[in-house]
Amino acid sequence: MKIKKRWFLAMAGALLLLLVSAAVPHTTESSEIRWDIVSINPPTDFTLDPGGVASARAEDGSKITFTGSGTFVAPAGGGGTSSAATGGGTWHAFAPNATSTGSGTYEVTGLVRWEDAPGSLPGPVIDDIGVKADSTSGLAVLRIEYSDGERGVLVVSCHNPVGSPDAIFEGITATKGFVDYWNHELAVNGVDANRTNFHVLRGPNN
Repeated sequence: MKIKKRWFLAMAGALLLLLVSAAVPHTTESSEIRWDIVSINPPTDFTLDPGGVASARAEDGSKITFTGSGTFVAPAGGGGTSSAATGGGTWHAFAPNATSTGSGTYEVTGLVRWEDAPGSLPGPVIDDIGVKADSTSGLAVLRIEYSDGERGVLVVSCHNPVGSPDAIFEGITATKGFVDYWNHELAVNGVDANRTNFHVLRGPNN
């Protein structure tokens, strides 16, 4: 009988501990992140500026091209959704034969997901966007609304040259209505296109 009583008390204590632990919120502070589709053209130009372009293609070879920048607040713990997002830019869509099928502006309406990743900028880069040491690799999924009334997501992926895992791509993908522009165009030397960057603007250590 005493053994059963001790077992019951032990189980009750363990359950109480689990409930208390679950009720304690994360104390990690949130971070404000700036994202950019950037302009830089190695190996002749190593100056990182806003105002670049990036493109992706759909299953049939049709293409969409974006410019843009903005900010979002990454929730405590490092990931998750947030409505504290700003920014936008321009879009231009093309048929597989390169005929223009529409263009306009877009606005970021929220953050679906943010994941920080290892990676930094190499020595030769001159950072005209923010503090070079605050640049980071990562993946941001942003909800966007197009000027023609359609909605979608913009995926911004940054593979900084120093220390980024090879699984991270450099560039963007997007959706617009029912079309998924899933195939990002590659960043290549000598072409000022298809490059992105993130900067941590405010965090627990800033």
